[in-house]
Amino acid sequence: MVRKTVLGTLLIGLLSCAPSLTSKDPDTVNILIGQEVLRSYPTFQDAKPHEGIGDKPQNFAVHGIDASRWQSDIDWQTARSAGISFAYIKATEGGDVFDPMFLAHWNGAQKAGVRQGAYHYFYFCRPAIEQARWFISHVPREAKALPHVLDMEWNHLSRTCPLRPTGAKVREEAKRFLDILEKHYGQRPIIYTTVDFYRDTNIEQLKNTQFWLRSVAAHPRKTYPGQKWIFWQYTGTGIVPGVPTPVDINVFAGTLKEWRNWPD
Repeated sequence: MVRKTVLGTLLIGLLSCAPSLTSKDPDTVNILIGQEVLRSYPTFQDAKPHEGIGDKPQNFAVHGIDASRWQSDIDWQTARSAGISFAYIKATEGGDVFDPMFLAHWNGAQKAGVRQGAYHYFYFCRPAIEQARWFISHVPREAKALPHVLDMEWNHLSRTCPLRPTGAKVREEAKRFLDILEKHYGQRPIIYTTVDFYRDTNIEQLKNTQFWLRSVAAHPRKTYPGQKWIFWQYTGTGIVPGVPTPVDINVFAGTLKEWRNWPD
């Protein structure tokens, strides 16, 4: 509390002599003072904060959400104004499930200027080739879309597919899915995964693959030692203006400049 008060007092003093205050992007507010720039990154509340996370996500410039049917009626313009730069939207699951909110979220994010990609939830009782075709049949090929995502995690609640393949089989199927989508969309998809799935399958052995890691109790460097990542999902209970229910929030690993040029 003392720290915030001191910082606030300092900023008020600096603003009084600042020549300009600009906010060209929702990602950051730059306070220009002479030749120096103080940068403030997005900060979001959490319905169930974990002390292991602390303020670490605030060290990253680019934040985004992932959304599905469970987040209906998102006000994308409000979310963007609050600092949301990107959204990954659930499109498909297995070989016969299409998320009913996909098109609404996809078009809403796009209209608000929020960069978007789609994700597929993998079903271990169906061949990867069928699932890839199902995804392709529902997700448009758009030049400005982010690389799409293959969500691979154990589904403890599945009533129809309790199967847990070997790590070798998981990696084989994942590679097949990624290869098909890369050929169709021109970008290699990212793999989203969780701590237990990562540990059980050695999914990190896949070559030429970027990872989106879920780690809501600690920084990924602790939960995935030595693993490089492009996105970090740091909470599943985030509070974002414009989103009526708690939502997953993620950060991009790079700087704002790198984000503007990514994935090129």
